[in-house]
Amino acid sequence: MFVIIGIVVVFGCVIGGFLMEHGNLKVLIQPAELLIIGGAAAGTVLIANPLHILKKILSGVLATFGGSKFSEQAYVDLLKVLYQFLNKGRKEGLVSLESDVEEPTKSPILSKNPLLVNNHHLRDFFCDTMRMAITGMEPFELDQLLELDLEVHHHETTQPITALSTTADSLPGLGIVAAVLGVVITMGALGGPPEEIGHKVAAALVGTFLGILLCYGLVGPLAANMAKAADEESAYLRVLRVVIMAFLKGTAPIMAVEVGRRAIPGNVRPSFSVVEKACREGGSAAAAAAAGASS
Repeated sequence: MFVIIGIVVVFGCVIGGFLMEHGNLKVLIQPAELLIIGGAAAGTVLIANPLHILKKILSGVLATFGGSKFSEQAYVDLLKVLYQFLNKGRKEGLVSLESDVEEPTKSPILSKNPLLVNNHHLRDFFCDTMRMAITGMEPFELDQLLELDLEVHHHETTQPITALSTTADSLPGLGIVAAVLGVVITMGALGGPPEEIGHKVAAALVGTFLGILLCYGLVGPLAANMAKAADEESAYLRVLRVVIMAFLKGTAPIMAVEVGRRAIPGNVRPSFSVVEKACREGGSAAAAAAAGASS
């Protein structure tokens, strides 16, 4: 939502200021200049990136128009589910968690958190980690494995961001290319009516204007937004990591959840009382459901 508002503000203020100075809006409408800049920029993206990165760029840009999935409530729901999950592992043994991690969408516990089970990055990170823990991998070695996994994930998430940032940086140069072509056309029209020459010069300058505006007013900010979204997902993964590792090192589930709460970014970190209440209520509900099922 804020992305759309920001785009409207950027273009609205630029066009509004131009009109306040009694500019002619029709002069800015130069389809040929936009075709040169936009087409060349799209071509550079195709040249520089393989198909899987192109798909990530598209999905990343589309995702910026939605809100953040990693809100305070999302973290409360995560910690509540993790508490129930780890509490089951403490009481019944890690082997009892095997069915949950093999089919998380059918798990009575994990399926309560759609964000965790529907995002393949988060789901695979969590389930693969618990699978290694169930098979008996030492916590120290598992922690090193998780660090490597996070590094690989970070590298993958930054690839489309870097590609889009590079495209943004190229837009002013492509605007100059469009302007130079406009100057070439203008030189060919020398000797004609002054109005025609003035129109062609204005069209050439619009090319530079569009390149700079698209770079700093649209594509660059979209890349920055994608980078922040990637940081939010990485923070979510780090919370999963510290909770799992704290539990595997012998910490009680409720304390492991508190360790995870401390790893949550400050702007969305829930309070201790909120998390404790959610875990206690969730644990009571889970116990009641288990008792009902056994009877």
